[in-house]
Amino acid sequence: MKKEGYYSAGELMKLAHITKKTIRYYDEHHILKPSYVEPNTRTRFYTDDDLARLQQILLFKALGFSLSDIMEMTINESDTHFMVDSLNLQKKLVEDRIEQLQIVARTIQETTQLISSHQTVNWTKMLNQIHDLGMETSMKRQYQNASNISARIHLHSLFSHNNQSWFSWIFDQANFSDGQRVLEVGCGNATFWAENYAFIPDRLEAVLSDISGGMLRDARRTLGQVIEKERQTGAGLTDKVWDSRFSFRTFNCETIPYEDASFDLVLANHVLFYCEDIDTVSAEIARVLKPGGVFLCSTYGKEHMKEISQLVSSFDDRIVLSSTSLYDCFGKENGTDILAPHFSQITWRQYEDYLTIPEPEPLISYILSCHGNQNQYILEHYKEFAAYVKKKTTPSLHVTKDAGCFLCTK
Repeated sequence: MKKEGYYSAGELMKLAHITKKTIRYYDEHHILKPSYVEPNTRTRFYTDDDLARLQQILLFKALGFSLSDIMEMTINESDTHFMVDSLNLQKKLVEDRIEQLQIVARTIQETTQLISSHQTVNWTKMLNQIHDLGMETSMKRQYQNASNISARIHLHSLFSHNNQSWFSWIFDQANFSDGQRVLEVGCGNATFWAENYAFIPDRLEAVLSDISGGMLRDARRTLGQVIEKERQTGAGLTDKVWDSRFSFRTFNCETIPYEDASFDLVLANHVLFYCEDIDTVSAEIARVLKPGGVFLCSTYGKEHMKEISQLVSSFDDRIVLSSTSLYDCFGKENGTDILAPHFSQITWRQYEDYLTIPEPEPLISYILSCHGNQNQYILEHYKEFAAYVKKKTTPSLHVTKDAGCFLCTK
């Protein structure tokens, strides 16, 4: 019997071009459960949200992810906020896959031309490019990193009380000027530069670096979109395809591939606490700074977002949002002692802000983006957790922010 507002399993099969066996498999393995099961006939029925989740599953499957990976990368309930974020990030993932295939296509063409002209072929390069087609693990990591960054930025942009955004505030602390050569380590998706693009000095040279090639692709894409917008509006870049102030380089900041005294300013925005050897990184940054150069590195204090940790632990005391307290690795309280061996003057500047969160979805997205064990305990009880967070954010949840930056002079 047809249930109003629902799809039968047969209708879902036709819409998604999959088999009954596939639907049954997804159900049995808790990948896609029906929203309603008729008690007497056990007939399965699905909603538009289920269809949207199926779209996610089939796309990730087509991109080469395993079903266990897909379970980690999707959630058990869809809503507008999650779906828009997910679709945007899936688009990025597809664009990266297209970029990889285009590189391989060019390599094949170059190899064909070399063979035709009886020249030596670099088969190692060819094999490496083909190997890159099987980048399921790195693509999964890239998707998750991009998703995490998006969730964190979104929460702060929606509910922060300081009218000046974090990225704008950091830009002011950096005190950029014409003629500077700047290195950013761990640039992520370059949102910092995109948000402050209109204020960047004309004669600045900025090297954006990250350990992740996928993040650098996102950074190029982010800045490319800003540049294209400038071209279309005629805001000074009408004849430029790219902004020559920016270049990109992939490396681990424990070994910076530049000569001594190469930069006037080095930025590390929420990066140092992720480094395995912070002392080595600090020494490398001091080495590549010119005499009198400045190192700006941001971090958190012990009070930062404490109410969110308390919220999840009161839901399930096994949940830990981070396996390591980032501020214990490098924070407001211990940062001066860590940096002191490498810099002559160190000053802390506090970013004054807090959050008032009146709705659950962005907060849940933030929680799921954390680096702890939360998904292990939340995803299978997602509806219960969503209801719990909704109660906690009614009428609103106050969240402490305890963040800022060190300005270190060589």
